[in-house]
Amino acid sequence: MQGRNTYCPGYTEQNHKDHLRYLDMLREEFIKRYEDPPAHEKNCDDFDNVKAIGNGAYGEVFLVRDKGTFTYHAMKVVDKKVVVERRHVKHLVLEKKILDSVHFPFVISLDAAFKDNVYLYFILPYIAGGELFTYIQKYGGFSEVLAKFYASQVTLALEYMHHCGIVHRDIKPENILVDTNGYIKLCDYGFCKVLKKKTWTLCGTPEYLAPEVILSKGYSYGVDWWALGVLVFEMGSGHPPFFASEPSKLYEKILEGQFKCPDCLASDCKNLIKGLLQVDPTKRLGGLKNGVFDIKNHPWFFDICWQSILHQRLPAPFVPICPSPGDTSNFPEMEHTKLKRCSKCLYEKEFEDF
Repeated sequence: MQGRNTYCPGYTEQNHKDHLRYLDMLREEFIKRYEDPPAHEKNCDDFDNVKAIGNGAYGEVFLVRDKGTFTYHAMKVVDKKVVVERRHVKHLVLEKKILDSVHFPFVISLDAAFKDNVYLYFILPYIAGGELFTYIQKYGGFSEVLAKFYASQVTLALEYMHHCGIVHRDIKPENILVDTNGYIKLCDYGFCKVLKKKTWTLCGTPEYLAPEVILSKGYSYGVDWWALGVLVFEMGSGHPPFFASEPSKLYEKILEGQFKCPDCLASDCKNLIKGLLQVDPTKRLGGLKNGVFDIKNHPWFFDICWQSILHQRLPAPFVPICPSPGDTSNFPEMEHTKLKRCSKCLYEKEFEDF
């Protein structure tokens, strides 16, 4: 039997106050784990390496199976040498701390982490549906119902992360995974930062960069709301609002903030995108006096029951085909790389905190 609040049009101030109390509790849990990270007992020998399913900036991602529990996981393998050469040691240590500390339905959390002489290993839940990016490429744009379904979860994920003091800085379809139940998980915290006030680092994916990042003005959580606007546009149309062959021309377009919404998008959707893609962060939805309430209370989200989304009570409009727990058909075929071995422990001092 479905609860009475499965359909609850509109999002009231009381709804928002109740949710903020819930987020306060989750933030307390985040702070405890962040200040005192859990110890991980696992090591490489505890997992069977099944196949390569992806590659990233520092290494590769493999599907692995726990020899003890027979559960499948994604194992992100990071080459210490590459991290040191790029001077990203602090980034990787912070990424692990954040992965260890966040717990929310729509964000990925760490199952285990360890290191050997050559690599750092992140053991993560295996999300068999693959990347949202794959489905945008396959189908072009999504239906309004599906785009709204995903956007509502990204909104809740960002609201949670911001409440914990984390800015993501790399929201894009490649960093959103679709689970076997059709709901999403936000992943890849390589550019995440725990904010005190503002930050100035130029990082992220060019098509998704907010103007204030490009201008090195100092920025805050608003960059993620800009990226949400780009994401909603791309989910609805199949392409981002700003694109050019040369980065300099792309950045010019972003700084001008000029884009044209395709006719296929509903007027409320266009209005939300325009509110999120405000060049001035002080005028951007999410950064105004009412904060995230302005986004969740927007007319485009009027028929979204935020509690039902949060607790995953609604059937997903699209469920990926995953015939078995270790199925990899939703990931591209990749060459299986053999991991290196070394008798000497490399960069031991640099990664003593990992």
